[in-house]
Amino acid sequence: MSRLKSLVRFVAAAEELHFPRAAESLGISLPALYSAIQKLETEIGHPLFTKANGKTTLTPAGELFLDEARRQIAETPVSSGNAPAPAGGKAKASKGTGRAPVVKGQPKPFKKRQGR
Repeated sequence: MSRLKSLVRFVAAAEELHFPRAAESLGISLPALYSAIQKLETEIGHPLFTKANGKTTLTPAGELFLDEARRQIAETPVSSGNAPAPAGGKAKASKGTGRAPVVKGQPKPFKKRQGR
């Protein structure tokens, strides 16, 4: 996963302060969000969130990192969605629809039965 994706996921979680809602707004699973946050915490060396009495809050390190993450996201150039196709390679001819499935007890398709 790219660092930019991790930063976007962290910012969404920090703004929501509710992991399930943040995961839903990002369109990812909850474990994917948790692993992205855990990866960032390991990289930074400090916890970014605390959970006490059922309430999630940012740690002081998390608040500092939130500003840094927003800055890095804003500085990242936006890439166009239409990336050029890679050059080279062979064009492949269509091979039709493929073989019919083999059904037990029936003769193989496109095979003549052996005469006696």
